[in-house]
Amino acid sequence: MASVSATSSLTVPDAETLRDLSTYVSRARRVDPDGACRLVAGGGVLPVYVSPVHGAPGPTVLGHLAGAGFTIATSGVPERQGIVQRLDVGTSGLMVVAKSEYAYSRLKRAFKQRTVDKTYHALVQGHPDPHVGTIDAPIARHPKHDYKFMVGAGGRHSVTHYDTLEAHRFASLLEIKLETGRTHQIRVHLSALHHPCVGDLTYGADPVLAKRVGLQRQWLHAVRLGFEHPERETWVEFESEYPADLEHALEVIRDAH
Repeated sequence: MASVSATSSLTVPDAETLRDLSTYVSRARRVDPDGACRLVAGGGVLPVYVSPVHGAPGPTVLGHLAGAGFTIATSGVPERQGIVQRLDVGTSGLMVVAKSEYAYSRLKRAFKQRTVDKTYHALVQGHPDPHVGTIDAPIARHPKHDYKFMVGAGGRHSVTHYDTLEAHRFASLLEIKLETGRTHQIRVHLSALHHPCVGDLTYGADPVLAKRVGLQRQWLHAVRLGFEHPERETWVEFESEYPADLEHALEVIRDAH
């Protein structure tokens, strides 16, 4: 059973923001002229990338970066070489890719030691109570569906912090910070509280509401990513705007009476 307790909202640490490099951004736009995928920064040893929705048509993350002229670290399995952290299928937002083996090892260590600041926004059904809370509940693989996970005894330690940013008639917009990084963690924890992400049919979302807001995936976006730069050893932070489908769904929810 998931447990939720009141907590003060977490704050994002002050950061030295790495300036966008227009040359890399323009090269990325030549690969993806519609702007669905773009580089937030591309200098030095790592590009920070706004990921497309997994499963969407078009080049993969590595395909986009190769088309933009990047050489990526060879560490990791072939289909994810250089990718330091992944996003769930259907989740959009920021991810970091290493250009060198040194950067890859430093960043993987940072994620393992939980020194990376990962912030997500999620539009969830209903209104979580309390409106600020911590979900501390183990996550295990579902016994009947190997593509799903669930809160259950014997699972891996998992902690999610949330804060309500907006509350509307049918749904609430949450800011979420992860203390751990399990597969499907946010989606499983919110579903266990009976507040699944809007559009997340895998974890119990209302298909009628999903259709009403025009979503074909969960409303979940990696909006902010902060970490110590592996070369400069200074804190850097990046932000990503909502993609068009999530922005539209949120506006429908805001306008609902």
